[in-house]
Amino acid sequence: MNRPEREAAARRIMERTPPRVPPGLHADAVRRGGRILRRRTRTRRVLWLLLVAGVLAFTVWALTVRPWVEPPSETTPPLTGW
Repeated sequence: MNRPEREAAARRIMERTPPRVPPGLHADAVRRGGRILRRRTRTRRVLWLLLVAGVLAFTVWALTVRPWVEPPSETTPPLTGW
């Protein structure tokens, strides 16, 4: 069977009987789709919340510890009694 014959056979099969959808399939698909969308939205919100909390925690840590400031030198003794 070459390609045009296969296409013709497929067209005959599709035109012969109308497609039948099991009852309740549409309602199940809509319910599952809504559930998936709600789950994705909730997951996205939780991830954004975690990102904001991480940035906030890093900012507070950086402002209190100040890692960019050079620590005082402790290698030379203080000059007292001169």
